[in-house]
Amino acid sequence: MKWRGRAGSTNIDDRRGRRMALPLGGGIGGLVLLLVISALTGQNPLDLVSPGGPGSDISTPPPSEDDPQRQFVAVVLRDLEGAWTEVFRERGQTYQPPVLVLFEEATESACGVGSAAMGPFYCPADRQVYLDLSFFRDLSERFGAPGDFAQAYVIAHEVGHHVQTLTGLSERVSAARRGSDERESNSLSVLQELQADCYAGIWGYYEAGDLLEPGDAEEGLRAAAAIGDDRLQRQGQGRVAPESFTHGSSEQRVFWLRRGMETGRLESCDTFSADTR
Repeated sequence: MKWRGRAGSTNIDDRRGRRMALPLGGGIGGLVLLLVISALTGQNPLDLVSPGGPGSDISTPPPSEDDPQRQFVAVVLRDLEGAWTEVFRERGQTYQPPVLVLFEEATESACGVGSAAMGPFYCPADRQVYLDLSFFRDLSERFGAPGDFAQAYVIAHEVGHHVQTLTGLSERVSAARRGSDERESNSLSVLQELQADCYAGIWGYYEAGDLLEPGDAEEGLRAAAAIGDDRLQRQGQGRVAPESFTHGSSEQRVFWLRRGMETGRLESCDTFSADTR
């Protein structure tokens, strides 16, 4: 990817160097939260306790804005803002970009405590994307999907969920899932995730001439395949249980990412009425 030297987005909340800590007087609720965070992050519970009052934390100097990883994320986010601004403008609408939160280990969000173990996520309640950069190392070393475009695809996927919030799709899916059983709820989740993959592809379509280099598209497709539910289940439990899929199979994720990259159209990403393979 030709990202070096390009302008980056200012819509970044860099919380790295700030370790979320709980007050000693948090009561039973604080104790439960402490244990949950400890289980998610693998940290000693005592390391998470702050001797100060509510809201206090243990901080170290934040990384410089010249940090290459932050610069990369900022450039990708700015390009996403440009692409989606154009898509929305063509439809007579205004795009409202999300804030991307960089954090380490654990952080608070309007959707609850987010941890590195959860991987990148989008919170519709505060319209923010959350990313612990250690996931990029996992993507390369654990999932076998290295490369800067593979990393950019992850960011673009989460911004795809933001687009779903802006269009009202997220709320409609949430309402439908509340009234369904587990199997149907999982099925709706898969369709929503596959659409976010397709939306990530739309960004690739708009930026193909300016940002992408030969081989970048293949990096993204490998990343999509690497984090398919079937592949992750086979690695984790030795068998595949399609009824428990929440994000889609490797084949589905590759199909919809490629579809977005080839068409660049929102209408082509209607996973809810199309054949999802």
